[in-house]
Amino acid sequence: MEYISTRGNVEAKGFIDTVLMGLADDGGLMVPFQIPVIFPEKLAEWRSLSFQELFLEIFSYYTNDEIPYEDLKEMVYTSYGNFRAPEVTPLHQVNDSLYVLELFHGPTFAFKDVALQFMGELYSYISRKRGEVIHILGATSGDTGAAAIQGVRGKEGIKICILHPHGKVSKVQELQMTTVDDSNVLNLSVEGNFDDCQKVIKELFADLDFKGKYHLRAINSINFVRILAQTVYYFYVYLQIEGSDKKKINISVPSGNFGNIFSGYLAKKMGLPIHKLIIATNENNILERFVNTGEYKPGSFTSTYSPSMDIQVASNFERYLYYLVGENAEKLSAHMSKLQTEGKITIAGEALQQVQADFAALGVKNQQCLDTIGKYNKEYDYLLDPHTACGIAAYEKFNGTGETAITFATAHPAKFDEAIALVDIKQEFPEQIAALFSLPQHQKVVKHDKDVIVRELQAFYE
Repeated sequence: MEYISTRGNVEAKGFIDTVLMGLADDGGLMVPFQIPVIFPEKLAEWRSLSFQELFLEIFSYYTNDEIPYEDLKEMVYTSYGNFRAPEVTPLHQVNDSLYVLELFHGPTFAFKDVALQFMGELYSYISRKRGEVIHILGATSGDTGAAAIQGVRGKEGIKICILHPHGKVSKVQELQMTTVDDSNVLNLSVEGNFDDCQKVIKELFADLDFKGKYHLRAINSINFVRILAQTVYYFYVYLQIEGSDKKKINISVPSGNFGNIFSGYLAKKMGLPIHKLIIATNENNILERFVNTGEYKPGSFTSTYSPSMDIQVASNFERYLYYLVGENAEKLSAHMSKLQTEGKITIAGEALQQVQADFAALGVKNQQCLDTIGKYNKEYDYLLDPHTACGIAAYEKFNGTGETAITFATAHPAKFDEAIALVDIKQEFPEQIAALFSLPQHQKVVKHDKDVIVRELQAFYE
């Protein structure tokens, strides 16, 4: 399979070149030239597979045999060998209509581990095979940074720099990043919000001279491999529910940067019969407004109890828009130009009807988020992190009679004790998280200034 840019100005690439490219040289995002279709008979065959076996099956449609099967298998089993649950992503039934897929059993207790443990192994493999140094550069609203650092720390041939918004991630998220004292890791705490960090990252990847000189590689979900790895657990959870082929299965997904929900959209285009894809977000509700009105317009930034979704500019929205306009790169480029010049994109008519057929969406208010945490702790003795609580609130709004819903638990509640404490719940931290509070931190606070950040990167990479 070949990969192309959403903007249409980049020659078709293979799987490994797409991994290394991340953001395309024309500023677009890489997508498959053609999405493979998985037929119902194949889904039936996959029901008995483990997570790792299913991962290998799905990736076999995308890797073009560029990676020998045994090499890929070793990477996959190494990646998930340190997860605390043998299923990797275990399924918890809450009530007759609701299941929670726990995606937080990796080393940093967040769903980002599922993709980034594999990406760390993949980058290390490519570095060894090609004999080149890889410099990973990413921005995080909290979980991506910790998971990315954990995936590559100490690996020869790789350096990683992560930007996070100063004071706008949870304390545990901050500690998971900044207590790492490996020479190949640099944490920059940027005075601004996540969108400010993400903007700098995109500008640096768009600077082809800088990108080429320092061999920059992406770890954010602008990298298609992140999307593809997350697609695996959509298939996995669907196949874990008995009789799912005869049920209406809805999946409610906490989403800020549109990467996790786009993985579900990709799974659906591959043939996974999801009934409703539900976007759960918070008061930074640009995605809810888009689904309901057709207007994609970044608004004012709001700090919430679910900080990983405190995002106004969703990177992966461009990938969805590409498919919405019929894979027409010219139309897509026109929309993205309007976003730059007019500050918004407007979809109407049949296109808006398609959006509303593809997704439902809810922006959950802060108090509703806390109320949901309290309700499920009291009624089901099940503690939700604030992002998962947003997903549950969206399930409650959109799940119909006779339908079955799966909500993704994107993080362990211990990562967001600030919110849990507001509901008067005292939780016991896992040993790995409790130990972080006694460790020294290693980070540099910098201004939201591209030139300042570039100087830090040059000193680190050289």
